[in-house]
Amino acid sequence: MSGAALAGPDGALRCPWALSTEDYIAYHDEEWGRPVHGDDALYERLSLEAFQSGLSWITILRRRENFRKAFADFRIAEVAAFTEADAARLLADQGIIRNRAKIEATLANAKVLADWSPGELDAFIWSFAPDPAGRPAPGALSDVPAITDESTALSKALKKRGLRFVGPTTAYALMQACGLVDDHLADCVARRS
Repeated sequence: MSGAALAGPDGALRCPWALSTEDYIAYHDEEWGRPVHGDDALYERLSLEAFQSGLSWITILRRRENFRKAFADFRIAEVAAFTEADAARLLADQGIIRNRAKIEATLANAKVLADWSPGELDAFIWSFAPDPAGRPAPGALSDVPAITDESTALSKALKKRGLRFVGPTTAYALMQACGLVDDHLADCVARRS
């Protein structure tokens, strides 16, 4: 079966995408698909998924600490207070992806989210988690969608609330990364159920 789980360097079966680098193996085994809660943590993931759009995730993963430093550890209240000087600093920061639209969206999203109640982003995003009982474990990468009805709905709802750079594919990548769905392959060592 094409795209089926493969043995890693330790012999454990993993999703094939995770085996190209040690960075990916650690991310796959310890983070991807694990439930993430907290407004700042979800804002970080949403922002990083937006920065990843059109790029390889490894590019973002290897620069994640630079992103955290540049964006005040993705603390919503602090990023919401960033000024034009901060935006200029970010555009000059070689440690992150210097895409003007993505930087502006990250800053604008913080300003929107700063007006939300504590815990509101967490509850809002998690309200779009599909019933896991209705989702069979994928047997191969070809069984994993890029967009779902839930990610489309989440994208539309986030946009309606004023957030930017949150298309359905980005929303689904967020859902996968933050454990709203478990897209580890059926035979993968990291599958929760």
